Amino acid sequence: MDRSRRSPDRRPPPADGDEAASPPRIIGGDLRGRFLEFTPAARTRPMKERVRESLFNLLGVDVKEKLALDLFAGTGALGFEAVSRGAARAVLVERHFPTADVLRRSVRSLGLESRVEVRPGDVLLWAKRLPPLPTDMPWVVFVSPPWSFFAERWDELRALIEVMMRAAPAGSLMVVEADTSFDSALLPEAAWETREVPPAVMHFWGR
Repeated sequence: MDRSRRSPDRRPPPADGDEAASPPRIIGGDLRGRFLEFTPAARTRPMKERVRESLFNLLGVDVKEKLALDLFAGTGALGFEAVSRGAARAVLVERHFPTADVLRRSVRSLGLESRVEVRPGDVLLWAKRLPPLPTDMPWVVFVSPPWSFFAERWDELRALIEVMMRAAPAGSLMVVEADTSFDSALLPEAAWETREVPPAVMHFWGR
């Protein structure tokens, strides 16, 4: 039996106040209604469901047949959502090894072993040495780090964004999620499209 085709989990969606302590669920596509494995922790900041829904409504069909790169994966909600909505494959990068183990459990529970790869490690180091990545399809790159990184580790974060922009195959796109205090003029020089999705601001490149 293909586990990815099982009936959705029938648990009700969490109320806004409980969302940070509840397992994230996939909200669209083939896996709609399925919940992800989750261990509540202050270090993990899952994107709010309504923000994720708005993001994927903005992306629309742009995720289809692309490689989804979720660079600060956490729960993996962005990468799994992209696969559910038609991305060909996903790579989830997570520096916290216990959290990476939780991601692997989600991969198994969703039956996505052939489509989703979990890579433990600090993705900010990719700016110095980019690991091998598939280039036989365009990418959709999700950059959704802890918001403190935009102040505390901005030089490293900007370098990562620049490297990914240079390496991305033709037809790729990138989404940088920040809070409202971030000055978008600091992004690498390019044509960025900005959309506010409170409490976040989405910056799109390559659309």
